[in-house]
Amino acid sequence: MEYTRFSEKQLGAITWWARSKTNSREGIICDGAVRSGKTMAMTLGFVLWSMTEYRDQVFALCGRTIESLRRNVTNLIPEWLEGIMEVEESRADNRIVIRCGGRRNVYYLFGGSNEQSFSHIQGITLAGALLDEVALMPRSFVEQTVARCSVAGSRLFFSCNPESESHWFYQEWILQADRRNLHYLHFTMADNPSLDPKIRARYERMYTGVFYRRYVLGQWCAAQGLVYRFDRETMVTKKLPEGPVSYYISVDYGTRNPCSMGLWAVGRRTGRALRLKEFYYDSRTQQRQLTDEEYYGELERLAGKREIAAVIVDPSALSFITTIRRHGKFRVKRARNDVLTGIRTVADLLAQGRIQIHPECRGALREFTLYRWEEGGEDRPLKENDHAMDEIRYFAMTVLARWRGG
Repeated sequence: MEYTRFSEKQLGAITWWARSKTNSREGIICDGAVRSGKTMAMTLGFVLWSMTEYRDQVFALCGRTIESLRRNVTNLIPEWLEGIMEVEESRADNRIVIRCGGRRNVYYLFGGSNEQSFSHIQGITLAGALLDEVALMPRSFVEQTVARCSVAGSRLFFSCNPESESHWFYQEWILQADRRNLHYLHFTMADNPSLDPKIRARYERMYTGVFYRRYVLGQWCAAQGLVYRFDRETMVTKKLPEGPVSYYISVDYGTRNPCSMGLWAVGRRTGRALRLKEFYYDSRTQQRQLTDEEYYGELERLAGKREIAAVIVDPSALSFITTIRRHGKFRVKRARNDVLTGIRTVADLLAQGRIQIHPECRGALREFTLYRWEEGGEDRPLKENDHAMDEIRYFAMTVLARWRGG
């Protein structure tokens, strides 16, 4: 996206620390819709503030992972600051050095992906920190980062898309912004004048249900009802993806619980995937548990004579992974098993038409109509009618989310 001009909201995120009405605040929180320009504006504000107020100091740039931080923030900083500041990155050290007018500051990159992440930032002394995607980070990491900002005049810069209204960051930081002496800005897509109206309309089509309310409307809201809005007219088809295809099988392994396997045909040029066939076995209904070898036999029957690019398996199914590898016929990949990110990914791919289901996949079609959120405000799906849903999520996260063709 090329930014040709800034909205008043974006200018506020860039310059709040220099404005008389807000410069006494100790930090800023920017939340709201996707593609609203909040991350870009807040990042520019963070760099301009730090380079104006300090020299030879250390700062933190934090994302959910260092990979996502580079993709969303740091890879764009040299472009945003071209001709103004000199930016030098050492990827081996996860460090950026910025120079301007005789000033030099160091910015370390940190990922806050799990409860152990806080230990990576422990012990460092910071003059300030930027936390992008803060609502996706563990509380322990956020609180440790805040505690490290002990240099006089240090400030905090937070940005995020909305999650559940019961989320700890919403309850304890956004609703308490004044008490914490933080400047709060809420963004909508209308606050980004550089966003093409056609692209905005596409984003409005992409998201459904709770994700539409959060990422398009920018609302903090509880997940409730069905997890996916499933439209049989557009999402159920017998038509294979155009052109050459690659075949994959995804597996949610169960002994006492149902076992679900899905055979996928993926268009090599388009990345559109059709769940072509399935094996769905409920040992409780059938009153008989199958062995790993019996499940492996079903895997081979599902594959038929097709060349399978990979079998994507629940990473906790160690015995079944071992069985597949022992036979030596299929390449096994352990699935990426981030539940909420996976659900968002599947919802987006369904809305884009990149995941479709063959009408003979009755187990998956049944679960789409039953898979629901737990009540109580937490973003947690019920652990029932979820076996094909988990297996489809494994496939979406492990294959389609990073599809490059081939």
